[in-house]
Amino acid sequence: MTTQPVRTPSASRRPARTLLALLGAALATAAAVVGPSAPATAHGFSSVAYVDATTTPDGVVRTAIDLEYDLLVVSAADAQHDDALFEDGDGAFQATDDATALAAALHRHAETVVAYVTRRFSVETPQDACTPDPAGDLTVHWRDVPYATLTLDWTCPAGFAANRQLEEGAHVVHGGHVVRSGLFPDAEGYVTGTKTIVTYDLDDRTGSAALDASRPEFSTEQTLPQRFAEFFSLGALHLLTGLDHILFLVALIVGSRRLRDVVLAATSFTVAHSVTFVLAALGAVHVSSDFVEPTIALSISAVAAWHLWRTWARRRPVQDSLAAPTGPLGLDGADWLRLAVVFCFGLVHGLGFAGALGIDAAWSWSLLWSLLVFNVGIEAVQLGIIAVVFPLLALLGRRSPVVGTVVGAVVAAAVSVVGLVWFGERVTWTTPWPQLAGVAAAALLAGGVVLVRRRTRARAGAAADVAPARELPKPTVGAAPRP
Repeated sequence: MTTQPVRTPSASRRPARTLLALLGAALATAAAVVGPSAPATAHGFSSVAYVDATTTPDGVVRTAIDLEYDLLVVSAADAQHDDALFEDGDGAFQATDDATALAAALHRHAETVVAYVTRRFSVETPQDACTPDPAGDLTVHWRDVPYATLTLDWTCPAGFAANRQLEEGAHVVHGGHVVRSGLFPDAEGYVTGTKTIVTYDLDDRTGSAALDASRPEFSTEQTLPQRFAEFFSLGALHLLTGLDHILFLVALIVGSRRLRDVVLAATSFTVAHSVTFVLAALGAVHVSSDFVEPTIALSISAVAAWHLWRTWARRRPVQDSLAAPTGPLGLDGADWLRLAVVFCFGLVHGLGFAGALGIDAAWSWSLLWSLLVFNVGIEAVQLGIIAVVFPLLALLGRRSPVVGTVVGAVVAAAVSVVGLVWFGERVTWTTPWPQLAGVAAAALLAGGVVLVRRRTRARAGAAADVAPARELPKPTVGAAPRP
């Protein structure tokens, strides 16, 4: 008599509980990430101001300041208590795309705009601050979105020009100009992480600088190594504060079974985003942020979902899959396809890096090196994250393969959901909570279907294993043997 396996209620419910726990953890993590501050930290609600600083023939510093139109309207109206500016500016912004009409709305409130900008942007010398005066009317042009250009002439202290001397045929500057920017600060509550990109031709020096809340000023006396150090730090901070890029990197790490996998994936991503970053930053390639930002969010979800699918489709222990025969570089066809997908998404992420830096200047070797150093800062942080996260996951997977698989699945599910939410936000500019609920319901339904199918197959296999073999009839005692 064959003994049938005993299935206790707790054992039969364990897969369902595991599934619900995974989905619950994923959704809880997603909700924590996509809270009120998430859109800004994911580069969805930030801004870049552009400044072109030159010296006029009479020694005045002229700055052409480009500011995002709708952000300038709401920020200046709020800070200067000019409700009429908001009504005129926002009304024109909602009603028309005509640059002349938009500029006219700003021009009627030019004093408010100038007061707002000059309270947050300044040009100084070692002796004293320079005095700003408007130079020409406000104008509007398009960069992906409308930008307003305010041109200011800064008259610096009279003694500053005399503080220059000629030495051995070369100009030596004693105390160069200092440019400060606190435009659109986080405290206003409209955007976070505003960057001011300054290109300058001052004090017989040309170059570019990137200013933000952590580094609000620069001096034309800065040496080349100092400027490169700033761009390196800016690149590192950009990745550290860019949660979308970090989550994409995490999705790559949890989807890598071996060190070789994560190295190849990170290399593919690095090469791709480095190419498009430099080309876009130099103006050779231009793609609208309306395409770039949602695609970055979608890439996060897709790469994380890829890991979930591979985990389910592998159908064999991790140790067996690592020892299985593979193709070139130890990769199978699915691994090569994953690298191709990562490379394509890396091209889009490079456009996002360039959009965040936003340099709009003429070609120069100094500019190219600044861009490369910015990119090196990104790579340094990227390698640091890999060096910390991958060994921990690998150690966990070796000590407890089941726990490692579960942790990887939870992380990948959470990252995938976050990517979908961000995709909805960047397409609709609102948090799609109904869509998120739909995704959760669909995930539960799909998980339930998969669970039922697995249990059905398991029962069928168990029944086949315990089925009694057909027995031959026993001979009768004393009967003559068959011939």
